[in-house]
Amino acid sequence: MDYLPLFAELKQRPVLVIGGGEIASRKIDLLLRAQATVLIAARELSDEVNRLAEEKKVTWIDTEYHPEQIDSVFFVIAATDDNALNERVYQDAQRKFKLVNVVDDQARCSFIFPSIVDRSPIIVAISSAGTAPVLARSLREKFETLLPARLGDAAHLAGRWRDQVKQRFQRMPDRRRFWERLFNGEFLHQATAGNLVQAEKILAESLQQPIAQRGEIYLVGGGPGDPGLLTLRGLQVMQLADVVLYDHLVSDEVLDLVRRDAERICVGKRAGAHSVPQQETNQLLVSLAQQGKKVVRLKGGDPFIFGRGGEELEAAVEANIPFQVVPGITAAAGATAYAGIPLTHRDYAQSVVFITGHCRKEGREPDWAALALTDQTLAIYMGTVKAAEISQRLIDHGRAADTPVAVIGRGTRQDQTVQTGRLDQLAVLAAEAPSPALVVIGEVVHLHQHLAWFQKSSTLMASSSALTPII
Repeated sequence: MDYLPLFAELKQRPVLVIGGGEIASRKIDLLLRAQATVLIAARELSDEVNRLAEEKKVTWIDTEYHPEQIDSVFFVIAATDDNALNERVYQDAQRKFKLVNVVDDQARCSFIFPSIVDRSPIIVAISSAGTAPVLARSLREKFETLLPARLGDAAHLAGRWRDQVKQRFQRMPDRRRFWERLFNGEFLHQATAGNLVQAEKILAESLQQPIAQRGEIYLVGGGPGDPGLLTLRGLQVMQLADVVLYDHLVSDEVLDLVRRDAERICVGKRAGAHSVPQQETNQLLVSLAQQGKKVVRLKGGDPFIFGRGGEELEAAVEANIPFQVVPGITAAAGATAYAGIPLTHRDYAQSVVFITGHCRKEGREPDWAALALTDQTLAIYMGTVKAAEISQRLIDHGRAADTPVAVIGRGTRQDQTVQTGRLDQLAVLAAEAPSPALVVIGEVVHLHQHLAWFQKSSTLMASSSALTPII
């Protein structure tokens, strides 16, 4: 380790900055955010630094640098383009045992500025020890997206309750478990969403509960397959899980993002085959949560769009288990976007209808006449098994036999396929599509040939006698 990372309190402490240009201005901004007393020695000041001086936020002590200026300051920053002057400042600071940073000159630094993610009072500092500052900044950008913007509000709120938590839980392990439960649950979500009153209410209620309590259920949409389409919140929750119940529709790449030591239980469903009955899945969710575990129910797509997420949460409500919902990108949105098929387009479709190919429930039929209307797009989930029936019913109710259709297999994944043709060819297209597959019916399918950007596609010729796919 070339540098020992430290966090220094600079409130009201004097810091000397040599230089008054743009580079100095960036360092001065950081120092002022840390509430340091900034002293400047420079021949001239940039407009920004001069404004700060006029507003009495910094003090311009001299137009020249003198060694004695170092004596009464906490540390020194040299931010000039004069190499000889920078060397003098460095040597003077070394002799007087003062920390010194010569900007963009690692050899003349006894301390360096890291890339900073500021969620005060939560601060993340990233350093490459001066060897790769661009890499450090790149990592900072990644952390910026991972850490909620209002994370500091949660820390401030927790700080106000710290003494009460100590009084409630005398043992350190109990306090640690309390805070872990709080920061991994609904409290943090409400606080970082700006709902501080609700967050404080959750904290107060949690303080009255025994440390060993029921867990929580997180219903998470894993998206259509490409791990890049997983939401940030979904990733955060998956990293908290003690146990994950997942479906076959969740891609291996998404599943790989689950916390490594989390238990994984497949309750997967495939068309025509239910590995675990829904009622058993509901009961498993509840029983695991009642053991005090954080249970992630990970579903492909969005859990509230043909995902039975509502049924599972009804079981949680009945058992009085707290839960959260993390929506995901549904297959109709993700797969069609990757196939270059807009679901709506003012020239072709003014509405879109999401339906499931498992059409009948208790003998009821879909409104085929409404589904057969033109100027709309049909996105049919799990529609390949009954593709022949779907196409025939739509044609019988007035949809043209030559209406464009697409069958998107394994949408958004590296092996995605898109097959296009006519409505009266849907059964043939569906038979060739890999699972999971989405059926799209409507004039917007015409745009696939112009807007396709991801992977290969094939088209059935207009003539029913020419059914060989063209790649």
